[in-house]
Amino acid sequence: MLGNSSSSPNCTACSQSFAGGVCKLLLMVFLTIAITLGNVVSLLVFFCVKQFRTSQGYLKASLALADLAVGLIVVPYSVYREVNLLAYGMEKETERSEHLACFITGPIFAGCTLVSISTIFLLSVERSVAVLRPLQKKAVITKRRTICLILVSWTVSFCLAWTPILSTSHITMQYNPCSKLCNYAFPTGELPGSQWNVLLLFPVFDFTVLSGTVVTNFITFTSVHYYCKTRKQLGEEPQASNRLALSDITAAKTIGILTFAFLTSFSPIAVFVVGSVMGHLWCQFSFFAFWSLTSNSCWNVAIYSVWDPKFRQGVRELFNRVVLKSASKHPNHSLEGHSSSPACVTVLKEVFQPENTR
Repeated sequence: MLGNSSSSPNCTACSQSFAGGVCKLLLMVFLTIAITLGNVVSLLVFFCVKQFRTSQGYLKASLALADLAVGLIVVPYSVYREVNLLAYGMEKETERSEHLACFITGPIFAGCTLVSISTIFLLSVERSVAVLRPLQKKAVITKRRTICLILVSWTVSFCLAWTPILSTSHITMQYNPCSKLCNYAFPTGELPGSQWNVLLLFPVFDFTVLSGTVVTNFITFTSVHYYCKTRKQLGEEPQASNRLALSDITAAKTIGILTFAFLTSFSPIAVFVVGSVMGHLWCQFSFFAFWSLTSNSCWNVAIYSVWDPKFRQGVRELFNRVVLKSASKHPNHSLEGHSSSPACVTVLKEVFQPENTR
């Protein structure tokens, strides 16, 4: 009886641990499917529907590509590790392969997160110019400039992601059983020191960019509110030089909601990073913080679908085109943008085509 009574709490704890692991695994699998499918649809709409190949469309495609990398590389690796843990009760990887995988997925997750933040900032600036200077929008915001800014965003973001590892030998990448992701960590047996402060670079950069995004959105919405108020008071359409398109206002609102969603999902991870630098472990909170941020990769498509009627129209057009192609051996070429070239080739032609001929 003593043996049974002493083992019962252990069995109960083991059962609860197993049940919790299964629930977390199901969440990871769901996020993998949702992130992948949602962002694949976004990229297909961008490449296949011509009206979306604008400067704003390029930025949204960059955001979708960063989120897709999280859904295809980062989350599946966590699923693989957790399946191993639940199936065998221990890790079935060699230390070398474990470090190699984490040195790939860890910086990808950090870099794609920074890309998402900087891209949302660029989207906010693009919408602000469109609202405040509608006549100068096409001259200021060109596709070539947008592509250059996207490349700068990806380069800076991934350089920052590798900075903690390259700046000191005291920081490495390890799979964290608490967060279920590959995180920056100290080698076994070493305690955090002054080198750990380099990780503060992430919250400083992120909150600086997010603060700029919030200020930009505030200016944009103030202008939109003033425009709508003036239009209501006059009871007539404003002059062409001061007229805002409904699509510009809708896009500004969509990007404002995107900013709020990302700020909400990023705040817990910033608190966790600061706490880690101060020496706190926060195992349970780390899972909540990191996976709240990860789940943000599938929120973008949901926000587009609810708030952006042009995106919904693009999705309908995309799937109608697929139905027409499958139903007929001679597809309607008017839906192909009068071009039989692959979508990626068409996009590249538009990027390098002179702006004044579009």
